Amino acid sequence: MNVIETHNLTRRFGRTEAVHALELAVPTGTVCALLGQNGAGKTTTIKMLMNLLVPTAGEARVLGVDSRRLGPRQFEQVGYVSENQQLPRWMTVRQLLDYCRPFYPTWDRALERQLLSQMALPEDRRLRDLSRGMLMKAALLASLSYHPRLLVLDEPFSGLDPLVREELVKGIIEVSNTGDWTVLVSSHDIEEVERMTDHIVLIDSGRMQLNEPTEALQARFRRVEVDLEPESGMPSQPGWLEVERSGRRLSLVDSAYDLAASPGRYGQLFPGAPVAFHPMTLREIFITLARTSRQNAKGAAA
Repeated sequence: MNVIETHNLTRRFGRTEAVHALELAVPTGTVCALLGQNGAGKTTTIKMLMNLLVPTAGEARVLGVDSRRLGPRQFEQVGYVSENQQLPRWMTVRQLLDYCRPFYPTWDRALERQLLSQMALPEDRRLRDLSRGMLMKAALLASLSYHPRLLVLDEPFSGLDPLVREELVKGIIEVSNTGDWTVLVSSHDIEEVERMTDHIVLIDSGRMQLNEPTEALQARFRRVEVDLEPESGMPSQPGWLEVERSGRRLSLVDSAYDLAASPGRYGQLFPGAPVAFHPMTLREIFITLARTSRQNAKGAAA
């Protein structure tokens, strides 16, 4: 079952199309990362999912309900934390939790106490006196304590120092492992997301570039280096990206690498030539795809 599904989801602002015909599926129990550069359409997508924006075309379903019809019963099961979230800053941390608790029948006081201790949040401190990192912790705590079926995080790490990022990631990972929770996290902080996600959605200029499990994505990408003879030709293959040759060295990214078949295929393409295959981090894959998308857009516009 998918906790989130979209079909042809589109949002325009005047003549600008922020999200174009998005087809998205987030399986139950996954930690799904919605990745993209600033301005890629991530926040617009999330706002449509949370019924903060109405789609121009298409539809989104969240917990089996049309996003435009989400109501109290659904929001009791959804946690939402955004970098631009407005909190009642005159409240203390304790007052915020006391205020939120009655709205959620599944609120877990034991989990609340555990997270308060883990995040080192001062209960008697007013929100207006907290650092930005502490405010994000308070918002996350208020969204985790009732075991939401879906936790939506929109750029939760933006502008935070490394220690606070580490604490937030640790909290999300620990809680996501305590039950059948689904997490959708939007971010351009690839290194932080890589440690916690098992499903990747990449969008660029509002258009989906890929949607697949993290393990499968990293399995099919390899940076390949081949030592060629000076007179050797340079073939082209489907799935090759960023192909460069400097003297004897051929360097490329293979986006269709197959552990069983690819070594033999390269042996046929480059008989007797040394070939090295290097795994790629999620950040390296993201940068490669972003560059390729930009180059394709320039080529189409030319």
